[in-house]
Amino acid sequence: METAKPLDVASRKGKLRRALVKVINNKKLTGVPPEVERVKKRQEKVKLDDQDATNLSESFEKLEEEYEKTLSMEALLAKLFATVSSIKSSYAQLQYAQSPYDPAGIQRADRLVVSELKTLSELKQSFLSNQFDTNPHRTLVLAEVQELRSLSKTYEIMGKKMECQSKLKDSEIMFLKEKLQESKNHNKLIEKRLSHQLHLSALSQTHFATYLHHTVKSIRGFVKLMIEQMKFSGWDVHAAAETIQPRVLYHKQDDTCFAFEHFVCRIMFEGFYLPCFTSEPSSPSSRKTSKETFFERFTEIRSMKAKECLASRPKSRFSTFCRAKYLQLVHPKMEEAFFGHLHVRNQVSVGEGEFPETSFCVAFLEMARRVWLLHCLAFSLDVKPSIFQVSKGCRFSEVYMKSVAEESLSESEPRVAFTLFPGFRIGNALVQCEVYLLRSSQRRT
Repeated sequence: METAKPLDVASRKGKLRRALVKVINNKKLTGVPPEVERVKKRQEKVKLDDQDATNLSESFEKLEEEYEKTLSMEALLAKLFATVSSIKSSYAQLQYAQSPYDPAGIQRADRLVVSELKTLSELKQSFLSNQFDTNPHRTLVLAEVQELRSLSKTYEIMGKKMECQSKLKDSEIMFLKEKLQESKNHNKLIEKRLSHQLHLSALSQTHFATYLHHTVKSIRGFVKLMIEQMKFSGWDVHAAAETIQPRVLYHKQDDTCFAFEHFVCRIMFEGFYLPCFTSEPSSPSSRKTSKETFFERFTEIRSMKAKECLASRPKSRFSTFCRAKYLQLVHPKMEEAFFGHLHVRNQVSVGEGEFPETSFCVAFLEMARRVWLLHCLAFSLDVKPSIFQVSKGCRFSEVYMKSVAEESLSESEPRVAFTLFPGFRIGNALVQCEVYLLRSSQRRT
């Protein structure tokens, strides 16, 4: 056992020697012991973390500074736009105060405009000197409120102005209605005087032109009512116009009414050039007294309504004329669509009964009365008027024709599509016929 002790000591000394050598070698290589190196690395890491925190804090400060600057710029722009809106509102008040003239209102509006212009100048100086608002959030809210108030004020002024314009228009409408009523009353007075003071020896071309005007007006009124009845009954108005005047290209969609005026005038003025308004020849004795006879018929009917004439003299020439024209003008399908039956047609065809008190029949009888009066007046003149119309394709002449579609006159070499109202030649005087002109694209086809 005693011989083993020296070996243990020797082995421990060897281990210690090797550890020392290792430490010495490490010290030679690094110059710092491993423990010291680890402490040093920890210190460097802490130092780097502190530096990153400092950099991050500086970044946040820069972002916050940029945000505040952007917000201040937005506040400046919002205040700028709000000021511009205030200027617009003040200018609107200035305009409103000028008509009607309001001196106090003009001064108030002028002061507001000057004040807002000063505010604009202050905003410009603030921008140039980089002096922005210290409380941009509050400025943004106040600018929005100011702009909304200015817009509200502007709309309020516009509403007042439109209300004044509406009242002015209403006043103009009332004035024009009064003038129209005065003109109507004046025309009635002239017509009444003309009716009472008209004598056979005093008849002239002017009287014929006056009654022709009333006749055209009554025909147009009847045609308008007839088209309304057709639409109410479910008829295709455009298809019906196509059957009257096929292959006509109208300048406007509503111009189809002229086709119906052509149809009605063709029926109502058929036989107008004949003394009896029929194809029956007149006797020599009737030709001698025709002038006086026609004037008597004219004076008899001019102051009466058509219904009164038919009721008092159901067998007269005028009653025969009305019934014949009704049967020609109103087709059975049309009458059935308008009234739901053919009672009127059945009564008229046998010469019995009266026309019903419908707006359609009343308008027809008034139109027939006007045409009859015009015929009687024409044959009461010393120089009998000759009636004429032009056919399709004729070149338009301003001497003999008058176009109902003004836009067609701008085209080169306009030509006639159809005649609406016939023209009349009375001695050396001429009454133009009314025509509808073809479109240029249709003339080329």
